[in-house]
Amino acid sequence: MKNLTEGKPLKLILLFAIPLFIGRLFDLFYTLVDTRIVGETLGEASLAAVGATSTLSELLTGLLNGFANGAAIVVATYFGAKDNKNMKKAIGGMVFMGVGGAVLVSAFCLLILTPLLRFLNISEEILPQSQSYIRIVLAGLVAATCYHLCAAVLRAIGDSFTPLLFLILASFLNIALDYAFILELGTGVEGAAYATVISQALSAVLCFLYMRRKYPLLVLTKEDWKREKEVYRKLLTTGISMSFMTSFVNLGTFTLQTSINTFGTNIIVAHTAARKATSVFMLPFSVLGTTLATYCGQNLGAGKYSRIRKGLRDTLLLTFGWCVCVILVAFTLSPALVGLITSTREQEILDTASLYLKVNTSFYFVPAVICLFRNSMQGFGDNKTPVFSSFLELAGKVCIAFLLTPAIGYMGIIVAEPIVWAIMVIPLIVNMIRNPVLRMTDVEQTN
Repeated sequence: MKNLTEGKPLKLILLFAIPLFIGRLFDLFYTLVDTRIVGETLGEASLAAVGATSTLSELLTGLLNGFANGAAIVVATYFGAKDNKNMKKAIGGMVFMGVGGAVLVSAFCLLILTPLLRFLNISEEILPQSQSYIRIVLAGLVAATCYHLCAAVLRAIGDSFTPLLFLILASFLNIALDYAFILELGTGVEGAAYATVISQALSAVLCFLYMRRKYPLLVLTKEDWKREKEVYRKLLTTGISMSFMTSFVNLGTFTLQTSINTFGTNIIVAHTAARKATSVFMLPFSVLGTTLATYCGQNLGAGKYSRIRKGLRDTLLLTFGWCVCVILVAFTLSPALVGLITSTREQEILDTASLYLKVNTSFYFVPAVICLFRNSMQGFGDNKTPVFSSFLELAGKVCIAFLLTPAIGYMGIIVAEPIVWAIMVIPLIVNMIRNPVLRMTDVEQTN
């Protein structure tokens, strides 16, 4: 366990964020390996089939993971306030609602899978492979959710290192299973899906067993599963808010994918590669945002408002430095990165993905602010502004998908996010200026 209410804010934030960063990096690493193996062994059509459904899996995973991270803020607040009784009730509540939600989402999406894929405009050429792949991923949503719930609880009490260990193990297992299923057993794209689900299930089981042994405080009794109205209200408010925030972001990307899938295999592959690289480039934003949510939650519970302000300011400056580095990489190494991800030498794919990366990274200072501000707001109790900002992102991407891309083609997709970022950052900045938590002194909490 790690108390984030004592010590130098930036040092604590970095020590907490580094294991989380490495863990997310490994998470991305094995999705990149999936992409590489599928492209190298099964061809570009199979890679397009997997890439065409990636936004759907990201949307649903983000929905459930968003709830876990939001509910964990409640756990972190009780932990910071040293209220162990309500902390354990909050853990019981988030597990009950998280697993139940995963079962319902998985069942519903499997039931309407064919209409979903039709909505994505997936071509008949790759539809059978897309359907085979995503069906297995959807069936395994519960396994992924269980891991994210365990990891979120551990992060809420300051342990970001343990989830990393199990994620690293899962990453290497995923790679080994990729080769076993695809190359040895000849299972095609289904093998990549099986590899992902099995590795996620293993990490969930190991993480749960470790928690029971290492942290007796987290072992729940029958009493902890009883519903406490106020605790459940907070879990639903914060969990659903974070879930909606994440879902609006992914739903906007999902909508854009419906346009991307009409541009042909080369564009789909190029966009898939560009988005994989973007996930790596933006990783520090999401990691530091998640860290700040826990950091702000613990310090809010402890009534240390000045630490919230200082931690947010220092983290923002750090991410700006990262933005400069990413811009330099995008303008010098984009073709090499795309080739590494896809194993392709097709010039149209290399040029299209490189253009996407160069344009988008030039505006990365804006999403850096967005990620840190909206996660911090969730941490210190503002559940409405981040959701509103994310809704603006969804609305903007829907408009671009149906109005701009028919007029200027894939260039509309390339400029979509910079345009939307400029719009959605406005309410976040206004709220940060007005938010009472950022104006309170530590003394006021004791009065």
